Amino acid sequence: MIFYVTLDTLARFKLHTHQERTNNMKILSTEDTNFLTNIERILKRGKLINETVEETVQAILRDVKDKGDKAVIDYTEKYDKSRLTPSILKVSEKEIEEAFNSVNNSDIEVLKFAAGRIERFHKKQIQNSWITTEEEGIILGQMINPIEKVGIYIPGGKASYPSSVLMNAIPARVAGVQEVVMATPASNGKISPYVLIAASIAGVNSIFKVGGAQAIAALAYGTKTIPRVDKIVGPGNAYVSCAKRLVFGEVDIDMIAGPSELLIISDGSGSPAFVAADLLSQAEHDEMSASLLITDSYDFAKKVETELYKQLESLERKVIAKSSIENNGAIIITKDINESIELANRLAPEHLELAIERPFEILSQIRNAGAIFLGHTSPVAVGDYLAGTNHTLPTSGTARFNSPLSVDDFIKKSSIVSFSQKALKRVGQNTIQIARMEGFDAHAQSVEQRVKEDES
Repeated sequence: MIFYVTLDTLARFKLHTHQERTNNMKILSTEDTNFLTNIERILKRGKLINETVEETVQAILRDVKDKGDKAVIDYTEKYDKSRLTPSILKVSEKEIEEAFNSVNNSDIEVLKFAAGRIERFHKKQIQNSWITTEEEGIILGQMINPIEKVGIYIPGGKASYPSSVLMNAIPARVAGVQEVVMATPASNGKISPYVLIAASIAGVNSIFKVGGAQAIAALAYGTKTIPRVDKIVGPGNAYVSCAKRLVFGEVDIDMIAGPSELLIISDGSGSPAFVAADLLSQAEHDEMSASLLITDSYDFAKKVETELYKQLESLERKVIAKSSIENNGAIIITKDINESIELANRLAPEHLELAIERPFEILSQIRNAGAIFLGHTSPVAVGDYLAGTNHTLPTSGTARFNSPLSVDDFIKKSSIVSFSQKALKRVGQNTIQIARMEGFDAHAQSVEQRVKEDES
């Protein structure tokens, strides 16, 4: 449920704390021993992969590894209620053509428009190989190569996600990945035409009608029909996330993404309706999404609350959004903007909105956030679709050490080392000394023999 939480004295709010009970909201104090527990619960809501989930996923991984397509098809029928055969696991060119013919041209054009913006942004992330010859006889460098084969997972179920196709496939293409394989669940053997169109626009090579842990297993191990990849990227439910974690090492993965989250810092300026709309835009994703507001203005917070419930009534996904807001939402009242910033850095949100009058003045103080949206006219929704930045972001506080999906996720780096005989002789004794310091005589001898050979 939505909590009003004060980080300074609650003297002015004690009336609300004990008497106000509207819209199933609850007002709490940080003096309450459960305050930090409640915030931690919200942050960790997506990490609760229980033993049953892991046991189920491990069984799926084993079966797909041992039985290939048969296991993939059996689990797809069991969990997705979609009957497939090896011959129709892969989306055909005809199906893609039918997708283009089934939607409005304006929808196709807007996906192309978004793809162009995403491509332009990610091209700025391209790294180049480099060589240095600063020391005589020594060549050092770094060689950049793309990962050869990448699998992208696109969830289905509650919604269709063509934007996620663009966000995951385009950086791979920009990086130079040769083969991009996509897996996504089908409903009665059909995939959303928008997802298929986005995949075509983004240059996906092959698409398979498989979801869940069985899709991750197929991409990690390969089957007769589905190729084995080198890396798997893309979000998913608890089963998908668990499967990605368990196949890491067999393949690389991007991150373990939890439910979506938004944190808004407000100074009380701007429109309460804007803030309420943005909180709801995250809440409608999923019941497990978290929408948080931190503000030092109690009056503004109350206006946001009123506006939020007013707008909620008109939403098509009202039930999902209401569940998210009331179970994983929070409004936190702070004493000033500095305390708001401090708390935001501690929470390290996926999306951070600086809904304040002069957001660029505090930008340098933000240390932990997946994506930062500045000002009253920069809603998260524009970043979700076509700002150009990537919407695959670290969640559940992992922005403390992780970054948005980027071209960097689709490349690998090799160090280059070349020593002439004279250069090796210059540093040889130092190398031998460190090797013997660690007790590795063979290391020392591998250098010593080359130096002695030169002296003879």
